[in-house]
Amino acid sequence: MLKRNVKLAIAALFITGSLAGCGTSNKTNEENAGTKDTKQEAYSGTITLAGSTALQPLAEEAANEFMGKYPDVSITVQGGGSGTGVNQVAAGAVQIGNSDVPSAEKLEDKTKAGELVDNKVAGIAFALVVNKDVKVDSLTVQQIQDIFSGKITNWKEVGGNDEKINVINRPASSGTRATFEKTLMKDVKINDSIGTVQDSNGAVEQAINSTPGSISYVAMSYLVGDKANALTTLKIDGVEPTVENIKSQKYPFWSYEYMITKGEPKDAVKGFVDYVKSEEFAPKVKEMGYIPMSELE
Repeated sequence: MLKRNVKLAIAALFITGSLAGCGTSNKTNEENAGTKDTKQEAYSGTITLAGSTALQPLAEEAANEFMGKYPDVSITVQGGGSGTGVNQVAAGAVQIGNSDVPSAEKLEDKTKAGELVDNKVAGIAFALVVNKDVKVDSLTVQQIQDIFSGKITNWKEVGGNDEKINVINRPASSGTRATFEKTLMKDVKINDSIGTVQDSNGAVEQAINSTPGSISYVAMSYLVGDKANALTTLKIDGVEPTVENIKSQKYPFWSYEYMITKGEPKDAVKGFVDYVKSEEFAPKVKEMGYIPMSELE
């Protein structure tokens, strides 16, 4: 009888130990899972972005959403133009430089070229825009070149009313201008002695609305929502600035949007750049007038 009781005690001890082992294993897995989640949500620190005003609205929206997910991260988004963004990130003044063009096209100190990483985060179409009194709905690439070089100065020369053409340009630091020169002007030089200069997409929008006979170019991200009909957009060679026309290479005036970093992005900076490119954020990218990377790659 004693032997039987001893055996039962040993068996009970074994079972208890086994259960305890299972409990320890489960707790460890739960703790590991918790640790993993904590690591995923452990972003912290301060991120400053500067540069492209075409990318600025998307960067601001992404920053607000990212900070909502990761409250220990503080993000500030500034404008200034693509050239400003590229050169500030190269100098270490900001963590991310927003640009409409690759960094090499705006970098002043070429010795730093190897330090910069051009992270593509979206695509964007640009549009030629005119004051509402302009009675033209499409221009050829040749006509665009002639207008911005100063060869054509009256709308009647391209099928419009007898009215002076008021050109509104962007400054040399502008990535939007760089894209305009590369995709439309090509080898024809813009005549900066005609018209005026505005330093952001928003300023161009205001100038176009207040200047009769005016023409310029803005990012399509400024023409969505309640601004959808704020300006009259022109077709280029009869083609509208749509995603489908960009993908089929029928519409030339577009570019990638870049978030440029000094070296490969890490920690919160990497998390933020990845978030802007993510499928989670893609619907907002489209809603705001940009093109998700998933539709361009």
